[in-house]
Amino acid sequence: MSDPLRDLENTIHALERTARETGADLMHEIGVLRTRFEGMLHSKGNPEPSSVPHTLTRWERVQLARVKGRPTGLDYVERAFEDFEELAGDRAFGNDQALIGGPATLQGRSVMLLVQQKGRDTKGNIKRNFGMSHPEGYRKAARLMNLAEKFKLPLIALIDTPGAYPGLAAEERGQAWAIAESIARMASLKVPTLSIIIGEGGSGGALALGIGNVVLMLENAWYSVISPESCAAILWRDSKEAARAAEALKLTAHDLLELGIVDEIIPEPAGGAHNDMDATVQNFSEVVSRQLEGLNSLSSQQILESRRARFLGLGAFELRK
Repeated sequence: MSDPLRDLENTIHALERTARETGADLMHEIGVLRTRFEGMLHSKGNPEPSSVPHTLTRWERVQLARVKGRPTGLDYVERAFEDFEELAGDRAFGNDQALIGGPATLQGRSVMLLVQQKGRDTKGNIKRNFGMSHPEGYRKAARLMNLAEKFKLPLIALIDTPGAYPGLAAEERGQAWAIAESIARMASLKVPTLSIIIGEGGSGGALALGIGNVVLMLENAWYSVISPESCAAILWRDSKEAARAAEALKLTAHDLLELGIVDEIIPEPAGGAHNDMDATVQNFSEVVSRQLEGLNSLSSQQILESRRARFLGLGAFELRK
C-alpha cells in the first residue's frame, strides 16, 4: 500500500525537477502542494490512500497535460506498437499533419491507429498545427475507419488536441461537417474501438475520435467541451480565471471516471508522464492490451450494441419524489 505523504512528496520533487529542466512556471502549483504536504504532516492521521490521486487541483492537471516533454502520440506509436505504416491523405484535398494513422501491431495483434499529433518543439508544432486538425484530417480519419472495418482491424485512437482548427479556411472546407462525419462513422463501425485521451481532449476536435467501445484516459489528461481559458473568457470575460473554470468543468480523468464518461484511468509516474516515459508507455500498453482482449470475443452486432448502450447511457439520472 502506498504512503500518501511519500507520494505527495515525490510529486513535489518531480514538479520541481520539471520546472528546472523546462523553465515552466510551476511555482504556484508547487506552493499549493507544499502547503498540503505540511498540513498532512501535522495532522493527526494521514488521509486514505484513495485520496492521493486527488492531491493535484484540476488546473494543475491541465498544466501537466500541456507540459513540455510530455509524451506525444508518436512516442506511444514508436514505443508501444510495431510495424506502423502511415497512410496519408483524405483523397479529396490534402494530407493533414495534425492527424496521422495507419495499420500497426500491438503485442502481435494487428490494429488500425488514429493519432492526433502535436509537435515536440516549435518547428514541430508549426508542422503539426499544434495538434489542431483541418477538415482533411477528419476525412482522413473516416477513410482509415473504413479500412479498419474492411480488414476487420480493431481501431485505436490516441486523442491529444486543444480542439479542431477554427480558422476561416477550415470552415470553408466544411470543418463541422467533417467532424460530424467522423463521429457518425466511428459510431457505426463493426470492429472494436478504443479511444484514449493521452493529453488534451478539447471539444469536438477530440470527440471526433472519441466514440470508443472503451474510453481510457491518462491520469493527468483532460477532456472537456471547452478549454478552461476559453470557458473563463466567456463566463467571466477574463482568461486568467482558467483555474476557476477548470474546477467547474470537472474535466480530469478522476472526474470523468466518476461520471462514467471514461472506463479506466492509465496511471502516470509521480509528477507526470514526462518524468518517466518508459513507465508511462508500459502502463499504457498493459491497459490497452487488456481492454482490447476483452472486446475481442464480441460479435459485430455485440460491438455495435455495446457502443450504442454506452453512449446512450451517459447523463442518465433518476428523478426522486
